[in-house]
Amino acid sequence: MEYNIGIKDLFNTLKKRWLLILLFTLGAGLISAGISYYVLTPAYQASTQILVNQKKTDDQALNITQVQTNVELINTYSVIIKSPTILEEVIKELDLKSSVKELNQKITVNSQANSQVLSLTVEDTNADNATKIANTLSDTFQKEIKSIMNVDNVTVLSKATLKENSNPVKPNISRNIVFALAIGLMLGIGLSFLREYMDNTIKDERDVEKILELPVLTSIQRVSEK
Repeated sequence: MEYNIGIKDLFNTLKKRWLLILLFTLGAGLISAGISYYVLTPAYQASTQILVNQKKTDDQALNITQVQTNVELINTYSVIIKSPTILEEVIKELDLKSSVKELNQKITVNSQANSQVLSLTVEDTNADNATKIANTLSDTFQKEIKSIMNVDNVTVLSKATLKENSNPVKPNISRNIVFALAIGLMLGIGLSFLREYMDNTIKDERDVEKILELPVLTSIQRVSEK
């Protein structure tokens, strides 16, 4: 037996199950807010910028070949920055309790195409620690690269600064709540239609018409005891 479900039927289902949909939506939002505020550990970021550019002497002019060489060194420097040689010096300098592997996971190195600038981003659960690690890392790299590569072409463009009332970058509470509300809404709607589909009880004459495919000629109204 086939049933033709129209837009009106869908709307009626949503109208009838509105409380269920609302409970799922609000419940998902509250759970997400609780987890974001009280379970997830906040993380802060600090960034510095490093310029890779050979220092000019009096008889040396900047040329395109030199710039291209510096750009090609960016990939190599990105690896060296996160190498144990550099990270061990940072750990020693700041007396960190982290291992080289743990510190490595906190650091992200980015560079734009054909750019001589490296961006170092450090993520930590403490804003002050993130700032200190980022600055110490860039300073240590600038110092150590001279002996590692036998070059002097690294300059720290900008230092990381600790801002008052720094906001964590993780978790993004607003985004988490909105995402959870959307998921709760979809689950509520899905469950509403599922319950409606699984409900085989006959409630009124319209259900009789659908099942028997015959018109209802008359019906008996409920009579009050009074």
